Parts: sequence; C-alpha cells; structure tokens
Amino acid sequence: MPVSYSRSMLNNNIIDRIKLPFRKDKELFSSLYSILGFYPRHIEYYKLALMHKSVAKRNAKGKPLNNERLEFLGDAVLDAVVGDIVYRHFEGKREGFLTNTRSKLVQRDMLNKLADEMGISRLIKSSGHSCAHNSYMGGNAFEALVGAIYLDRGYNACMCFMQKRILAQLVNIDKVAYKVVNFKSKLIEWSQKNKVVLEFSITGEEMEKDNVSPIFLTKVTIEGIEAGTGRGYSKKEGQQTAAKEALQRLRREPQLIDAVFAAKAERQKGAKEKEEETTDKEPEKQAAAEVTTETAETQQAQPGTTKAQPSPTKPTRTKTAKKTAAKAEKENRKAEKDEFDLSDITATPKELSKEEIIAAAEAAAYE
Repeated sequence: MPVSYSRSMLNNNIIDRIKLPFRKDKELFSSLYSILGFYPRHIEYYKLALMHKSVAKRNAKGKPLNNERLEFLGDAVLDAVVGDIVYRHFEGKREGFLTNTRSKLVQRDMLNKLADEMGISRLIKSSGHSCAHNSYMGGNAFEALVGAIYLDRGYNACMCFMQKRILAQLVNIDKVAYKVVNFKSKLIEWSQKNKVVLEFSITGEEMEKDNVSPIFLTKVTIEGIEAGTGRGYSKKEGQQTAAKEALQRLRREPQLIDAVFAAKAERQKGAKEKEEETTDKEPEKQAAAEVTTETAETQQAQPGTTKAQPSPTKPTRTKTAKKTAAKAEKENRKAEKDEFDLSDITATPKELSKEEIIAAAEAAAYE
C-alpha cells in the first residue's frame, strides 16, 4: 500500500532540512543575529572572519585559514561605505573635513570598542596568549566581519548594517566628527601657542606574561614638570595615552597650569640674566685686551727690556707705536742739546769793541 504524505508532513520535513545547519551552529547563529540583525546565509564566511591567525588552522590544501584576507576586504568595503555615509550626512563640507571624519569612524580604537560592545570579541577563536596582548584583535575581526557580510549579502547589506546597527544605535556621527582624537597633536598645539617646553620620553619597557610583546612606558613633561604618563604596545600609543592624561589634568587641575607657567617664568628669567651677564663681560674683556697690547708696546719702546713679540692680530697698531717711540726719543735728544751748560755763564760780561762784534757776527754767519 503506497505511503501518502500530508502537506503538513512535507512542510515539516522541509523546515527540518532548513534548520539542520542552524541546529549545528545554533549558538553562533544566535550570536551573529544579535550582532548583525539578520541570519547569515553562508555561515562559513563568518566563521572565517572570527578565526585569528594564532589558531594556525589549515585547509585540505595546506593553506592557512584565518581572517586576514577578509580583514583586507572588509577594510576596503568599510572605507567605501563610511565614505558614502559621511558624504551624504555632511552636505557642503569640504574634502578635508570628510576625510578626517571617515578616519575617526574607522580608526582602530573605534573598531576595537565596537567589537567589545557588540560582543564580537568574545566570539573570536584564537590561542590563549594572543588575546592578552593583541589590542587590535577585536578591530581586525570587525573589519573581517564586514568582509563576510559583503560576500554573503552584498554592498547594500554592509550599508544597512553600518547605518541601522552602528551609526543609529552605537555611534553618534556628529559627535565623532567634531571630537579631537589625536591628543598628542592637540597638546603640541597648546604648548606652541603658550610657548612652553614640551617633551615626550620613554621611561622604560615591560613584558607581558608570554614575554612576546613589550609595553612601552611613556612620560610627558611640560617645563620640566611631569604632566602625564602612558602605556602602550607601541611608542606612538604610549605617547597618545600620556598626552591624553596631560590634557585632562590641564583642564581639571588649575594648580598644574600655575606650576607650568611659574616654571616658564623662571626659565625666561634665568635666560635673561645669563644674557645680561654675557653682555656685561664683553667691555671688560675688550679693556683687558687693550691693556695687554699697551703693556707689550711699552716694553718694546723702553731700552734694556725684553722685546715683546708683536701681536699677530694687530700689526698696524705695533708699527705706529714704534714710530711714536722713535719720534719721542729724537725730541728728547734735541731738548738735551738746547739746554744751558756752565760754560755759557760768566761772572763778568766781557766788553767787546765794534770791530770784534762785527768779526764775531761774520764768523757765526759763515759757520
């Protein structure tokens, strides 16, 4: 006797066949639905998007299975989708503003935070030690998930996911657009405006428990006063953290600003005093040099003294001094010759006749 199936039985069989993959990955399907807002069509894309390279899993051909390729695709799709959204949202804004806003929305810190808030991070498959120190794992998985959505449902599904799930519920696009993200750049701008000395320095390094990834310890000082400290898996990340703390302290602690400007005043005062001291010493040095030169010239002019070596830097001055000394010596000799001696003085004047006077005059003339 032929077996006949009712319509309800056929429908149940079809439903059971559809639910088979769902039952196999029921927990993953449920988690992805809460994250994405829809059920995946090809679950393998999403499994791959949540697989970190530290798992070191390979396919039948020996090729590694991880989310790096989907991350590359998702990064490109995310740039296009967010660029489209930003362009339509901010009408009339210039290219620089749009580029800056898109960068803020897709930056790694933002994606990491979204991955944590949406529960993506807890779905990532990785080796235990990798999760502890890889601060970008969540953001990378977020990009890979966007790549999976693109392959599974297309560009419009990615656009819908970003608009309705991310920007409508989790991220305020206007607040992000006008928010300062680069704390180091902001702190440098403030220091230049107020003409204070700013310095970032690496104070040390720490190692994670797995002894693989170093953590850089950074300190920022303003006019020699410690304003903030930071830790990061890169020097840049540590500087950003330190700059953020410094900016927060400058806003909340008026005493820090007072201390900074007091230190600035002391620095400027010390520099001014040093400059004045240098200026005052210049005439003294010049006078000492002139006295040394004159002493050497005097020794040169006096007989019986050691002849001073002429200064190589002032040859003209030494030559003039020699001429002056020679002229003075000649005048001294003339003065000595013109002076009276005892032979010119007589006790009684001698009476001369007219003829003798004329003869003496003629003799003196011819002499």
